[in-house]
Amino acid sequence: MERKRVFVDSPRHQGMRKKLVDELRQKGITNEAVLAAVQSVPRHFFLDTAFEDIAYENRAFPIAAQQTISHPYTVAYQTQLLEVAKFQKILEIGTGSMYQSVVLSALAPSATIFTIERQKELFDAQSKLAFRTPKYLNIKTYYGDGFAGLKAYAPFDRILVTAAAPFVPPTLLDQLKVGGKLVIPVDEADQLQRMLRITKQADGSLSEESFEAFSFVPMLQGKNK
Repeated sequence: MERKRVFVDSPRHQGMRKKLVDELRQKGITNEAVLAAVQSVPRHFFLDTAFEDIAYENRAFPIAAQQTISHPYTVAYQTQLLEVAKFQKILEIGTGSMYQSVVLSALAPSATIFTIERQKELFDAQSKLAFRTPKYLNIKTYYGDGFAGLKAYAPFDRILVTAAAPFVPPTLLDQLKVGGKLVIPVDEADQLQRMLRITKQADGSLSEESFEAFSFVPMLQGKNK
């Protein structure tokens, strides 16, 4: 019989998170609401128990389906760029471990987060996360192709892509609300991805801002069973 894992967020874990938040602040994360969201989410819940003692180091770790959970700095950086507000509709491409989704939920409990995962193994595991995060009921998970977005629920106030895109998918731009923002890492020749923030203007035109370079797993088309 498989032993059921017991999830405990101890004072020790909370202390490690505080040190992590202090590190993120020193690295340039200035949005205190984002930092508070990171402080509130037990990252070790989203990792194998083998990583529990190092879960709050600022680095990526492997998860199922040969994917990774992003550096906390990357999560905080993308979240800060999104400029999330109350009652928004947010689309996340690449659910992964669900850590980013939960940080968004903690940041904006009144928002609705729609998140797509193409890896069936990861999508199936997400249903088991409910008992870990009972208060994050504003997260809706979908199994599908991130390049296609979620047309049935568009337009979105914010769209976040958490994988290295070979280009900016036109479908996602179409599903962005006027005044909405898309944050996406796009491949560059040096194998890093430039973080872009694209805003849709009132006349339908797009303005683009370029930020730091990061390293993500690739964004792939289709669904992987």
